Amino acid sequence: MKKKKYSEYIIFILWVATIIIYPALISIYVSLPLFIGFSGLMLITGLEKKKTPVWFLALIYMFLLEINLSLPIGLIAISSLICYIYISSKLSILKHCPKCIQIISVVSINLIYLFMLSFIDLLTSQSSIDYNISIFYTIIVDIIAVVLL
Repeated sequence: MKKKKYSEYIIFILWVATIIIYPALISIYVSLPLFIGFSGLMLITGLEKKKTPVWFLALIYMFLLEINLSLPIGLIAISSLICYIYISSKLSILKHCPKCIQIISVVSINLIYLFMLSFIDLLTSQSSIDYNISIFYTIIVDIIAVVLL
């Protein structure tokens, strides 16, 4: 049996702390990126590789983000799963370029989420999010996070 190093536990604890604290910071500082696509990609990756802590932490982040920003609960997870079923699984053509698949998946998750949120806003006559340049900023930061991972 392999022993894990203390550094792996410390990194895991830092990830958990970030996942718990960051959504609260987003509700205070509105200029911070949301990382919707990145969390969706982590959910998809965790499900594909059967890594329970990864997809569980991604779901916790999504849930906390939606609670702190008063967004529809579960919409990020649903958008991620729709992207996985209809888009990511069909990108086997690009199997020699995994970063390309990840970037396309992140952009798709963000676009599906924004489309579904717009549809819900239209049905309920509300405005959950402002559609301005900050949306593009969030998507660009999502892409940069995926490239750096």
